[in-house]
Amino acid sequence: MHAKFTEEERAFQQSVREFMQREYTPELAAKIRHPESFKAGMIEWQKKLDAKGWAANGWPVEHGGCDWSATQKSIYVNEMAFAGAPDVVPMGIKMVGPVLYSFGSDEQKKRFLPPTKSSDIWWCQGYSEPGAGSDLAALQTRAVRDGDDYIVSGTKIWTTYAQHADWIFCLVRTSSEGKPQEGISFLLIDMTSPGISVSPIISIDDEHHLNEVSFTDVRVPVENRIGEENKGWTYAKALLTYERTALSGVGYCKRTLKRIRELAAQESHGGRPLLADPDFQAQLSDLEMEVTSLEYLELRVLNAVDKGGAPGMESSLLKLKGSDCQQAVQTLFWNVAAAYGGVLPDEDHGIHSGHEFGNVARREYMFGRATTIYGGSNEVQRNIIAKFGLGL
Repeated sequence: MHAKFTEEERAFQQSVREFMQREYTPELAAKIRHPESFKAGMIEWQKKLDAKGWAANGWPVEHGGCDWSATQKSIYVNEMAFAGAPDVVPMGIKMVGPVLYSFGSDEQKKRFLPPTKSSDIWWCQGYSEPGAGSDLAALQTRAVRDGDDYIVSGTKIWTTYAQHADWIFCLVRTSSEGKPQEGISFLLIDMTSPGISVSPIISIDDEHHLNEVSFTDVRVPVENRIGEENKGWTYAKALLTYERTALSGVGYCKRTLKRIRELAAQESHGGRPLLADPDFQAQLSDLEMEVTSLEYLELRVLNAVDKGGAPGMESSLLKLKGSDCQQAVQTLFWNVAAAYGGVLPDEDHGIHSGHEFGNVARREYMFGRATTIYGGSNEVQRNIIAKFGLGL
């Protein structure tokens, strides 16, 4: 990875930019923004990426991934963010996908990897429970062996997009012997199975992202277990390192800071741009430097993965610093949007109107309050860094 792009990297950047401009149309963007057409829009978008060969770009080439360098991955993420295009829904390609190709059987790989890549299967994640969030090893959803099946009973919570999902990957308790982590298994469960119910949770941004998923005597074939029984904690830890790497939000932060700078350059009601204020300039510049530092940390992690490594303690650093940066950027965005921040969208105005700008700032600020919690709270990340990075 180099700070300056080569000719080949600049050509790659141009090809990504042209693809985004051509394929991420205003019509598709509007479809994805609307709750009723969100899933259809995301499937359409992911299929476009898959047809290009880019949907699962982080997977090994033999499973449909891209032989990209760390710099190319960074270029791709940034160009996508600058175009305002969404990344793939992460639960499939970025979370369960790496677990499947790393620990799944040949049959499981054949069955689940292709439709996951093409978005023909939508996944959700069954980790957190009402009494087990950051302390995930305290989970109580139980799977009892009954011949060739497990009988699963319990409740999962904060389950993102469960209302859209075809399958859920779950951590379940298959043993109470020994340490809590030693009795957990990793199951793949069909969401159409009898005994599963999904209840919506409306979040602070007034959107339906989250759900509570209940299992009442749900039969799950043993063949849907990943790896060995009672070894699910090992697979879950591997998944979380990939999830946390994907949560850094570098591209989002860079794009939002660009939008903030553009808005602040406009004349305010007093006739003087906010960007002319020295205190605001210092605040904006400080955030831009923080995000640049985060970007180089992300590139370092990607470079290590390129060389055959796996994201380790550094993924916790990315998640910790990334969530802090995202919240700081969102707070500044909200403050700059000022009087427009609490105004709902005006149907008579376009996407670039002040009202819509303020509404975007409001929604992103509200949703962003969760970034320091999901994927493992920042307190958990500090503990991981202290233990594995500092040896404390």
